Amino acid sequence: MESTHTPACYHCGDECPSPPVQYAEKDFCCEGCKMVYQILHDNELENYYELENTPGQKLNNPNLKGNWDYLEQPEVIEKLIDFTDDERTFLRLRIPQMHCTSCIWLLENLYRLHPGIEQSQVDFLRKTLSLSFQNDQIRLREVVALLAGIGYEPEIRLQDLKHKKQKSYVSPLVYPLGIAGFCFGNIMLFSFPDYFGAAERYLPIFAYLNLLLALPVFLYSSRTFFRSAWEGLKQKQLNIDVPISLGILVLFGRSLFEILTQTGAGYMDSLAGLVFFLLIGKWFQEKTYDQLAFDRDYTAYFPIAATRLREGQSESVAVTDLVVGDKLLIRNQELIPADARLLSTTAQVDYSFVTGESEPVPKVVGDQLYGGGRQIGLPIEVELTKAVSQSYLTQLWNQSAFRKEAKASLESLTDRISKRFTLGVLAVALVAGIYWWIAAGAGMAANVFTAVLIVACPCGIALTLPITLGNSLRLLGKDRLYLKNTSVIEQMASLDNIVFDKTGTLTQHDRLPAKLVYGQPSDESMDRLMTLVQTSTHPVSQAIGRMRAEGGNLPITDLRETTGQGLEAIVEGYHLQLGNWNYISKFLLPNERLRDEGLDTKATWLVEDGRLIAGFAWQASFREGLSSTINVLCQQYQLQVLSGDTDRDRAALQKVFDAETPLHFQQSPQAKLDFIASLQAEGHKVMMIGDGLNDAGALRQSEVGIALTEDTGTFAPACDAILDAQSFSKLPAVLRFTRKAVQLVRYGFGLSLLYNLFGLAIAVQGWLTPVIAAILMPLSSLTVVAFGMSASYLAHRALFRPRRGTLVSSLPDAQKRLPVPQMQAAN
Repeated sequence: MESTHTPACYHCGDECPSPPVQYAEKDFCCEGCKMVYQILHDNELENYYELENTPGQKLNNPNLKGNWDYLEQPEVIEKLIDFTDDERTFLRLRIPQMHCTSCIWLLENLYRLHPGIEQSQVDFLRKTLSLSFQNDQIRLREVVALLAGIGYEPEIRLQDLKHKKQKSYVSPLVYPLGIAGFCFGNIMLFSFPDYFGAAERYLPIFAYLNLLLALPVFLYSSRTFFRSAWEGLKQKQLNIDVPISLGILVLFGRSLFEILTQTGAGYMDSLAGLVFFLLIGKWFQEKTYDQLAFDRDYTAYFPIAATRLREGQSESVAVTDLVVGDKLLIRNQELIPADARLLSTTAQVDYSFVTGESEPVPKVVGDQLYGGGRQIGLPIEVELTKAVSQSYLTQLWNQSAFRKEAKASLESLTDRISKRFTLGVLAVALVAGIYWWIAAGAGMAANVFTAVLIVACPCGIALTLPITLGNSLRLLGKDRLYLKNTSVIEQMASLDNIVFDKTGTLTQHDRLPAKLVYGQPSDESMDRLMTLVQTSTHPVSQAIGRMRAEGGNLPITDLRETTGQGLEAIVEGYHLQLGNWNYISKFLLPNERLRDEGLDTKATWLVEDGRLIAGFAWQASFREGLSSTINVLCQQYQLQVLSGDTDRDRAALQKVFDAETPLHFQQSPQAKLDFIASLQAEGHKVMMIGDGLNDAGALRQSEVGIALTEDTGTFAPACDAILDAQSFSKLPAVLRFTRKAVQLVRYGFGLSLLYNLFGLAIAVQGWLTPVIAAILMPLSSLTVVAFGMSASYLAHRALFRPRRGTLVSSLPDAQKRLPVPQMQAAN
């Protein structure tokens, strides 16, 4: 008799026609699936099929040529991409077809399908793919066609891009959860006769009805656990879904045996209840993560501002208040907050924030500038063509070029505990099952075995770290400290050394002008000086710029800024230098150098065509609450000061800091980095706090680098955190809170372990029915989640909003302002 078996497609799993399409001794349902397999086979990517059985997507239209011609149009490309230059393009695409580990693996290995694709990264929850490709090897249309050709056609809706509509996201847990809940309720209803011992003659009928209702729960709603457990086993890992899947299998197998042999009613109610409550736990976890992600992506994540131009006047506004069409002034080293059109004649844009390469890119009037670029040189005017996207800036901040590779020890601890706990649970279940098999028979053994596997699960352990630290991250954001990720909290909790920059960090300019302490510059020289200082965001330049309300619109070329030293440019044909004495002295004419005797070399000096024109003292003040902040910090940490400025403020700083605190002046950016490295070589855990202007290397070298921002967008992308200057006095409370958060994580670990040990103690004695165990298991996860959220909230409230009359670690402003001693004019 001829077999009627119809083979399944090797790629997508659909039923094949008769005869099937064949290639390499494998059956396919259509030419499209065969084409995808052939592409993967030719590129040695057949591991795709080892991660999942039939993981592929069926192609509705395998003949894709010509479908993407509209992606050659420049106006369409501009709306889709995030960044492009002469070499590469960055973009994000929505891929709704991704559904499993195989999808992630394949999409992150696109570079093996085409050499022009540099890298690709999946955000599975949002179903998005971020990738970059070489412009000279592949075009956008070809990238989209390649994705469609392997079954992952991007969802491109230009009308959505135009109107900025967000497509609603439906959790993949909704349908399995709904089916499990429906079946659970009806199985419980059909089980009432068995519960009360009534209508025994009809019990087999109800048992078969329960079996029919349990099938979709077992075959569909439970797939998420089976899939995760199988993927872990293939990677030789015991994840938290292994004992869950084993419990589901044992429950279903035992119940099926009892129903078919009519030796009992089975435990289908327990099975449906187990899956239903587990899915509720997963759904709650997913919603919690989504809420944390929402807070980080769409609130005012970066406390930076931009200079907006309106009716000839400039104003500083938050980037979240910018709209399409706003005209902005971007100074030297300032960040372009969103895509814009260049209005100035030329620009030099550093896209290292986007691409990791620091070579400035020349631009001319009318060119498109992309968000995340940093202007180098003369100030430019731009007009926004896209709204500011906080999620895009966050993505740039977290890109691999600025990540620190050290893995947080709490994450390693979580991995170790989860693995060992899973092994322990399996061992306890096996031993308890064998014991009860001998003592009371197979029925009791199966009950105890399943109860142990269900009630004891490391889900709570796995949830403790992300929930507690994730909520702590969100709470710190409310206090205007914006951390890159949760691992920064753990790093802050282990610090023993804090290094401060001085200018712009310990000091604030408070909109006070500088003071002329040497020379009598002409009005023409002052006009040229005003033009020069308007190109810089350094506090000294801004203080000098406030000396005059007019001026500053003269022709300027050849601007160069030496970080931490000074400025140089040609203004109206005059060669100007502005900076500290060491910087400007090499530009002085020979006869001018003889005049340095008796001069106060701690001032900021102006040189014009080799002649010493003027000297300025910067009338700065220390930040509010600085003395109280330092008094608290010095009790817990070793403090250091690294300044690129002269030591004119040494006496004032010694009054604020402990007499033994090292104060280092005239430090170059490289010297700051080397100093941090020397502390680390001695075994110290160092936090560097700077304004981001000349501290980028030190910020990245330290365990925790904090960029302090006031009213400019000059923070360094290499930093781990951004602190609003208004929250500087909260620093001691922040550090205490991070230590408390790490303690709460450890308490959460202990709570989860105690909860599971309690459940195990009851389960091994046979006192737990599977349905009660099914309730207790997700309840433990919910308990840990509730503890992490509430405990971190209460700890934050206690530290940042204490009762009146208590000692405040976020510091009273007992020390208001300590003015920097004024410099005397040289004779």
